[in-house]
Amino acid sequence: MYKFKHVTTVDADIDATFDWFEHEGSFRRLMPPWEVAEEVRADESLEVGSQRVFRFPAPGAPFFKMTWVAEHTAYNPPHHFADKMVKGPFWHWTHNHNLREVDGKTEVVDDVTYQVPFGPLGNLADTVLGGMLVKSRLSRMFKARELRLQRDLERHSDFSQLPRKKILVAGSSGMIGTQLVAFLDTGGHDVWRLVRRNLKPGANEIRWDPENNDLDPNLLSGFDVIIHLGGEGIGDKRWSAKRKQAIRDSRVNSTKLLSDAIASLDEKPEAFILASAIGWYGDRGNEELNEKSEIGEGFLPDVCKEWERAASAVEEAGVRTVYLRTGIVLAATGGALGKMLFPFKMGGGGPMGGGKQWMSWISLDDQIYAMNHLMMEESSRGVYNVTAPYPVRQRRFAKVLGSVLRRPAFMPLPRFVIKILFGEMGERLTLDSQRVLPDRLVEEGYKFVHENVEDGLRDSLGMWR
Repeated sequence: MYKFKHVTTVDADIDATFDWFEHEGSFRRLMPPWEVAEEVRADESLEVGSQRVFRFPAPGAPFFKMTWVAEHTAYNPPHHFADKMVKGPFWHWTHNHNLREVDGKTEVVDDVTYQVPFGPLGNLADTVLGGMLVKSRLSRMFKARELRLQRDLERHSDFSQLPRKKILVAGSSGMIGTQLVAFLDTGGHDVWRLVRRNLKPGANEIRWDPENNDLDPNLLSGFDVIIHLGGEGIGDKRWSAKRKQAIRDSRVNSTKLLSDAIASLDEKPEAFILASAIGWYGDRGNEELNEKSEIGEGFLPDVCKEWERAASAVEEAGVRTVYLRTGIVLAATGGALGKMLFPFKMGGGGPMGGGKQWMSWISLDDQIYAMNHLMMEESSRGVYNVTAPYPVRQRRFAKVLGSVLRRPAFMPLPRFVIKILFGEMGERLTLDSQRVLPDRLVEEGYKFVHENVEDGLRDSLGMWR
């Protein structure tokens, strides 16, 4: 048997810390940000017998999914809980979580006992590698857990004096929505999902069908905040005329349906938060852009204009409305960074189209925390650029990403090749230059977790120095 221990100190009392773990969303928040894990089932407690089930790609064979079933075996709030693996890749795995309060802070001690697979052969392989095969992965994983726990508790404490809210999220299954729902849940909010599929029995879900203009406004009554993150992915496929229409309609039509429904309510929510994008500004070269900058020209600016305008009914009805013009979100499991990782890991990364174009980015945690800030600050309304304060040129981004991955990053991808391979979609998403600044977030005192791109990339990939 092998043993692993990790100690995390958080600036919160033991009750608040244990309460964070007790929420269903903690499981998602503790998942390393570079792991593509699918949550299959999560019981709503840490009590003995409750289970959490997830699937994840097998190391070295990403197309093969492995299942991990964890069952809780001990529960003594707020000091201790434990779980064991009843199905998964290890021959044995037990995980004890011990909490103790010292001078108003809490120490969380993770004690893991495990046995690598394949018995003596597994032990031999791990011994030959100095015990680092598994322990290095565990060290990265628990470092990520430590950072998420510390940050989440700090951000929740910023607004701990305010009442918890009842929140409805559309687009909750996406890259951002999944983490947002989990974070809000760990903060004690009552979080519901607005979904297009059939409802799960007993889940906090409301069904709608925006393609057929189907939404019962009465179902929206009683929510404090409604957040809309939905829309077809703009970088998933080449842009045909049909695809561009789907990108536009999925945003504009669903927003108008939701906006009109909210405006018709007698009991309206406090706030409506709508995802938009820095595509609003178009290709602007070296121009510094803030929330007062004029709209650009082209397909994406036109879509963003219609998208934001579709929320006019709810804003005119007096509901505090926030528009999120989000930049490139750094997440290893999806989005632009997710698509870049394979060629960069293979040593084939480098500048795109010369690399002079500006990239305005934001880490996934800052995206979530900024949205929480704008939701909880009652004075926040209007347009906000949700980007880090220091955008970078694309060639700088490529160089830093290569350095973080310890790979060369000098293979250029010429403009004409991008056009051949990806068409208009590739040109707009990789070659447009947008030097966007988050002036309003800075003015409101929002504190970024990641201000420079190297810190953001290292944290997203678990490649800390």
